[in-house]
Amino acid sequence: MGRVTERRKVLRIRDGAVSSRPDTLVAEEPLEIRLNGKPLAITMRTPGDDFALAAGFLVSEGVLATASDLRNIVYCAGATADGSNTYNVVDVQTAPGVVIPDITLERNVYTTSSCGLCGKAGLDAVRTTTRHPLTDTPPLRVAPELLAELPDRLRASQRVFDRTGGLHAAALFDEKGELLDVREDVGRHNAVDKLVGRALQSGGLPLSRTVLLVSGRASFELAQKAVMAGIPLLAAVSAPSSLAVDLAAETGLTLVGFLRGSSMNVYAGEHRIALRAAATRG
Repeated sequence: MGRVTERRKVLRIRDGAVSSRPDTLVAEEPLEIRLNGKPLAITMRTPGDDFALAAGFLVSEGVLATASDLRNIVYCAGATADGSNTYNVVDVQTAPGVVIPDITLERNVYTTSSCGLCGKAGLDAVRTTTRHPLTDTPPLRVAPELLAELPDRLRASQRVFDRTGGLHAAALFDEKGELLDVREDVGRHNAVDKLVGRALQSGGLPLSRTVLLVSGRASFELAQKAVMAGIPLLAAVSAPSSLAVDLAAETGLTLVGFLRGSSMNVYAGEHRIALRAAATRG
């Protein structure tokens, strides 16, 4: 099976001094996802948690919503000359009676290129297809002071990043700030899929009392994945996109960006941010 990291020889130059040494790099390999035997999508990922990645991807596509929707996930024989398994092709088998939505080729291209859907059609699709609407009752309430602590907790859990410096991370926290799960991957969307897929496999969906933190920006696709999994609050250490903000406003998702130290911007869903009594200045 593919490794999470690989070693490569590099020429190192430091203050004019030249040396040769091995360097640790994050592994990147393609993963083909098949649905009931039919090719569906290909994503570039860091090997590991492949079944969870495939399951989480299908949650965001509206195919899976609960553990009972999933019958089995298996590795398929690879495309090598001798027919050996490359562990880069998985087939997801749904349970009898699960209705498969019309996932078009155009949709697959958008998803696998990490662009998400574009425009009003994408907003409508997520709002109308999610089986876990954001109706957390009572609403999740998180203090800014608690949110400010989460990036450091995420960073402390990034084991592979410490060795390579080349991975994105996504983490789930409960409403008290306790770390529930963390995944790393060369693609931030894959890291989120791995989190969501693991939750689905353990019967944990919807994730209605959790906070999702991502190590980079908040794209439309990441907001989509949060909504489809029933996650009420998405926070990112960098900027959100305009379409991510639109989606958050449409669906009731709380979206926080530029979460750095004690500073942050709340772009939507501010009712879940437990502000102190002091008046906010606009």
